[in-house]
Amino acid sequence: MMRRTTTALGAVAAAAALAFAAPGTAYAAHGFLIVDGTVHHDPGGCYPLGDYAPPVVTNGTDSVVAVWSGTFCTGRVEWLIGPGETYRPNGNRSVFVP
Repeated sequence: MMRRTTTALGAVAAAAALAFAAPGTAYAAHGFLIVDGTVHHDPGGCYPLGDYAPPVVTNGTDSVVAVWSGTFCTGRVEWLIGPGETYRPNGNRSVFVP
């Protein structure tokens, strides 16, 4: 019985992870994202950070924005910017809006 429960929970967890990680989903955040002074309305996807020292990101969306260490949202997530927050990434190269 325990083995079946564990297997079922593992399958549910895997399905949930795939649902949230599926690329190309039609969802875009509602609101705006300001990256280095440029406003993006209802953003979605990866945005590079410019060469400003330091770059500034303002999250005016209803989603949490992930700050990535590498360009094109590669590397590792260094910080999460909540709705309504402004963050000055130090040495990071891109941000992702789910």
